[in-house]
Amino acid sequence: MNQTHVEHLVRELGFHASQIEAVLNLLADGATVPFIARYRKEATGSLDEVAITAIRDRQRQLRELDDRRQAILQSLEKNGHLSRELEAKIMAADSMATLEDLYLPYRPKRRTKATIAREKGLEPLAEAIFEQKGIDPEAEARAFVDPEKGVAAAVEALEGARHIMAEWINENEEARAALRDLFRKQAVISSRVIAGKEKEGSKFKDYFRWEEPAAAAPSHRVLAIRRGEQEDILSMSIQPPEDRALEILKQLFVRGDGPDSFQVETAAVDAYKRLMSRSLETEMRLETKQRADAEAIAVFAENLRHLLLSPPLGPKRVMALDPGFRTGCKLVCLDRQGKLLAHDTVYPHGSEAQALKAGETVKHLCDLHAIEAVAVGNGTAGRETMAFVKGLGLPSQVTVVMVDESGASIYSASEAAREEFPDLDLTVRGAVSIGRRLMDPLAELVKIDPKSIGVGQYQHDVDQQALKAALDDVVISCVNAVGVDVNRASVQLLTYVSGLGPRLARNIVAWRDENGRFENRRQLLEVPRLGPKAFEQAAGFLRIKNGDNPLDASAVHPESYPIVEAMAADLGCRVGDLLSDQTLRDQIRIERYVNEKTGLPTLRDIMEELAKPGRDPRESFEEFSFASHVNSIDDLSPGMSLPGIVTNVTRFGAFVDIGVHQDGLVHISQLADRFVKDPAEVVRVHQKVKVTVLEVDLERQRISLSMKSQPPAKTKGKAPKERTPKKAPSSGRRTRGRSNEPFNNPFADLMKKIS
Repeated sequence: MNQTHVEHLVRELGFHASQIEAVLNLLADGATVPFIARYRKEATGSLDEVAITAIRDRQRQLRELDDRRQAILQSLEKNGHLSRELEAKIMAADSMATLEDLYLPYRPKRRTKATIAREKGLEPLAEAIFEQKGIDPEAEARAFVDPEKGVAAAVEALEGARHIMAEWINENEEARAALRDLFRKQAVISSRVIAGKEKEGSKFKDYFRWEEPAAAAPSHRVLAIRRGEQEDILSMSIQPPEDRALEILKQLFVRGDGPDSFQVETAAVDAYKRLMSRSLETEMRLETKQRADAEAIAVFAENLRHLLLSPPLGPKRVMALDPGFRTGCKLVCLDRQGKLLAHDTVYPHGSEAQALKAGETVKHLCDLHAIEAVAVGNGTAGRETMAFVKGLGLPSQVTVVMVDESGASIYSASEAAREEFPDLDLTVRGAVSIGRRLMDPLAELVKIDPKSIGVGQYQHDVDQQALKAALDDVVISCVNAVGVDVNRASVQLLTYVSGLGPRLARNIVAWRDENGRFENRRQLLEVPRLGPKAFEQAAGFLRIKNGDNPLDASAVHPESYPIVEAMAADLGCRVGDLLSDQTLRDQIRIERYVNEKTGLPTLRDIMEELAKPGRDPRESFEEFSFASHVNSIDDLSPGMSLPGIVTNVTRFGAFVDIGVHQDGLVHISQLADRFVKDPAEVVRVHQKVKVTVLEVDLERQRISLSMKSQPPAKTKGKAPKERTPKKAPSSGRRTRGRSNEPFNNPFADLMKKIS
């Protein structure tokens, strides 16, 4: 273990060294984040997944820094530049920027203006001027005039000397650090439309002339401007006040007011404008991009977590319809395990005869398969199909639910769908996904690339590797928090279980297909390639209901079974009795069972699990219905109060589905009667909310909503003015043909008006 890393993590994250060492040792031993957080609390001091992930990720960054440090040291030593003083500075560098500044003077260079000046023998002249001892630069320069070397006059010699001095200034560690600090604190990010691109780039019009401090620029604006630049619509720059930057260089390098100092000052101006401003702007571009990526990824990850943990309907016999007008509605019937029983295509929105036949088909299949719930996709014709099904007079116990179908088409074309349903049309597979999503959102959504679920912003613009890692962490966390029924789970769901992965997941399903259901957790060791280490990591998260051992249906890890058995023996009862009898559990004094490996944190978890074995942490399912009198954006008018479901949360507000095929935006200023800094404080994905329509823009298909108890009163159909100094363009999510492409801010007018 690298103790330097441990000390750095202690300073940066604030945890005890023993906690960090325990986490790093467990990770090095192959333990997963969910396993460490759940089953190794004694070792880590009960650190949660967030803390463990932070330790893991920061250590990776420190390793990357160490790798770069070693590469630089090897290069310096190879080229004869490494001194003890330089080595000490490099070893002490705690950031990549500092490392690169130290290496910059010695980095192999392309042929620069300074290089050419040195070839002409002008470095001694540069040294003499740079010392600023009161010499006459022009007189000194005459001695370096040599037409054979390409120096025809003293003025050319001085120019070459300034190029050399400019390079020295550019490579000065102190100067770069000071200017970097200036860029970080005072740089302004600005964008301008490229001449002639106004019409072509109208979706970026809010950024045609935009400025704001780079340090405070929110993620969605940074990413929007960068996209506009990539599409050759906008030009973008990040620069601090130039006069302040030049003043810093003057203070560092100019030591007098004579002619030689004037030459140094001129070289400093050249160094900044030609070299430093460009390279530091590049750094700032990267830094602001990384910050914007991190913020966008964090929002996406949090939205994904809430979506994955949406309440499940549970194992019910479900009919699912993927709506459509011209092509009809694809209909499927599923059993309680989600297996396909029947499929058909009905045309409820065609002729009267087609609608009548469709109704008869739906009612017949509901009776035939004892359907308990109907899932209707929320795409095109969703509301109309929902009304059609509800008008059929199905038994009152049949629940009719509208289901968000985002990503269902992605699943229907996936390898997993083709493997399960090789002979079915894509639309039928999509209907199956809609039905299963109602039964268990988590089990179905893990089959889809998280980026395709539609709860992020600018997901195609952020670092794809970082995005995938963050979203995978969320999926793994959610799957293991809920637990997985090993006898029902798909390969895709099992893949995310701690310690498994794709190969072991396939092997588990293959063993199950060949040998029948698992009756106890120990049978997992019979699965090919699933050894003791994988069993240790996975067993506690895999559930076996109605098996040989009642603890196999719980989150109690098999390594703790002897403790529970000892508890039961001490009370003279069976283990099953402990799970069913509260009075028996009340007699247990957990302090008696503390040992070298098991402490009070684990014992408390065991007691909680005995009280509610295998408890699903997700909320209970609640039926939801949109307003029956509102079916399209044309039905909306300001002042309407409507039920809705949050579909996406961004830094600038939340998008809400109110059942009109177009999400409305609740701007952050309209989320609550109080000031809201972060929308996540107030709303989450899949939350049911009550909203008021503020404004409807039919031309641009924009809906402005409010969640305030008393939204601003309308004056001639318009909202009162807001005191916000600048527009805050968004790039939010659109429903049914939603896109993460930037678009003109739906609050372009509203944000001027909201009080």
